[in-house]
Amino acid sequence: MSKRVLHGVKAIIPGKSSVVDILIEDGIITGMEKSEERASLTAVPGFIDTHIHGFAGCGTEDTSEQSILKMSKELLKHGITSFFPTIYTDTLERIENDIAAIRKAKGKEEGARIMGIHLEGPFISPKRIGAQNPDGQRNPDVKLFKHFIEISGGLLKAMTAAPELEGFDELLETAKENGVVILAGHTDACFEDMKRAHEGGLSHATHLFNAMKGLHHREPGAVGAIFSFSDMNTEIITDGLHVHPEVVKLTLKIKGYDKVVAITDSLRPTEQEDGERLANGVPVVLRNGLWVTKGHEDLIQGSSLTMLKAFHNLLDWGVEIEDAVALTSENAARLYALDDVGRIEVGKKADIVLLNADNTINEVIRG
Repeated sequence: MSKRVLHGVKAIIPGKSSVVDILIEDGIITGMEKSEERASLTAVPGFIDTHIHGFAGCGTEDTSEQSILKMSKELLKHGITSFFPTIYTDTLERIENDIAAIRKAKGKEEGARIMGIHLEGPFISPKRIGAQNPDGQRNPDVKLFKHFIEISGGLLKAMTAAPELEGFDELLETAKENGVVILAGHTDACFEDMKRAHEGGLSHATHLFNAMKGLHHREPGAVGAIFSFSDMNTEIITDGLHVHPEVVKLTLKIKGYDKVVAITDSLRPTEQEDGERLANGVPVVLRNGLWVTKGHEDLIQGSSLTMLKAFHNLLDWGVEIEDAVALTSENAARLYALDDVGRIEVGKKADIVLLNADNTINEVIRG
């Protein structure tokens, strides 16, 4: 049996902080007692990223088990202990191969743990396709959805879909029966479309404001619906670029800290050290923190955010550390029923990021 004690750390536990000694045995937190020592390190739960396409020159689009495993290893260095490799909308063959690669990698990770797959499409709006492959877009198809669930071996945990498309209601019902969370995203849904979907059980949304109908005083749109329905949860990209910091703060004021999940939506070349920068097969360059299409710099492909930077941004914007932890760990664990991660608590996996006084990483522990 392996045993370790973290002496005198300031642990951020749900809603509060406390200086404690943490006993870890075989990767599980088995004890936590108040400490008389003066804390020099802060312990936060390992970050959970439920929407990430790639990292360090590897991505889901590589259809490679080894790419997923390298991605896992590199993510751990930045504090992510659990993640959902996120698959783009693409041809059916490509999606199937992406799922197969992730399934093969599951259980072999040396870094961040694969806790599920997020399928971003293909049941999304052609009007809000974004950087997705339009050739893969299609209306909701329950038979195809069940096929994705089956070939994932139960790993499919999240799917982004557009509520206004024909067949969405049946898709949502099937998802509930199979433990998959449907997120409204890449959608041109009006308020009434969102209201109908919400009444049918829709409770989550993909990267708020981005690739969805915005708030207008005569048509509240998807954004207005997400703000209006108090039990709706939403992702948000907290790079300060996809959504202005003041709008992030406004969202937190409206929704509360328990209804928002910070994500990176980062792409394959994020933190890549060398080699050609590609995102979903498209050459990209970094401009002002965003990946843009090489030769067409006005076309944004996506984020270069890390979860550590997302966490730092939230603190810089005045979010208390206990609330920042909710956004980067606790909320995702609760929403996706990841029962053994997301909190520093007896009985949970010892997924812990130890932070220095300036909130840089001192050590990442994966239980």
